[in-house]
Amino acid sequence: MIRGWYIGASGMNAQQNRLDAISNNLANVDTAGYKKDISVSKNFSELLIRRASFDGVYPTSAGSADGAPIIGKLGLGVETNESFTDFQQGSFRATEGRTDVAFGGKGFFAVETPLGERYTRDGNFILGKEGILETKDGYPVLGEGGYIRLSNDRITINEDGMITSEDNEVIDRFKVVRFDNERYLKKMGSNLYSTNDIAGPAHIAEGAERPRFLQGYIETSNVNVVNEMVQMIEVNRAYEANQKTITSEDSMMGTLWGKTAVYSGR
Repeated sequence: MIRGWYIGASGMNAQQNRLDAISNNLANVDTAGYKKDISVSKNFSELLIRRASFDGVYPTSAGSADGAPIIGKLGLGVETNESFTDFQQGSFRATEGRTDVAFGGKGFFAVETPLGERYTRDGNFILGKEGILETKDGYPVLGEGGYIRLSNDRITINEDGMITSEDNEVIDRFKVVRFDNERYLKKMGSNLYSTNDIAGPAHIAEGAERPRFLQGYIETSNVNVVNEMVQMIEVNRAYEANQKTITSEDSMMGTLWGKTAVYSGR
């Protein structure tokens, strides 16, 4: 019976992790370029239960049978296997802002932070006080020539990410990077990502890998509110089911201990 407590508790923990991911997704439904998190659970290895008191010999002339016939399987609970980010493309929303930019396809903008180079899909940029193109949090956006310096926001951005001034002078081209395993990028807050050994080093997207840019648009979150709410209801019901399992196990254990105490008294 004690095993039932642990099985129920493992299910509650797994559902809590799912709920955390869903809650974070819903909180960022209006965050430009946000990519939803998905929590994946797996079951522990199952035990195959067999009868231990059967000798495997039938009392007829049919011969012998399996010495330990199968009764069934006993599950040992679940655990959170991984939480990963779904980088599916979000839709585009027109802003008419000259420094707003989105792109269709895979890849990330590169920005400079105090912790080093980081990456984002949020193209809601602003022109900083020093004439540097920045994110809303004040991190410089990187072009292939370094910081993107503008004299004003009257710029043009073509499909390749090339930035030109109002005098048709080329200023720079957005640095867009790709990764071998982008699924394993780590979220750093402020809609930024960092790479690691599993995701692989960043490399500049060129040729067919380079996405197409749209000026005056931003990419919206790829969170579907309806789907997330349905999953939240699912999680709550699964959590309650595991909770009832623990309550039932506790009740049966209390009954067993009570009877054991009575018999011991006799």
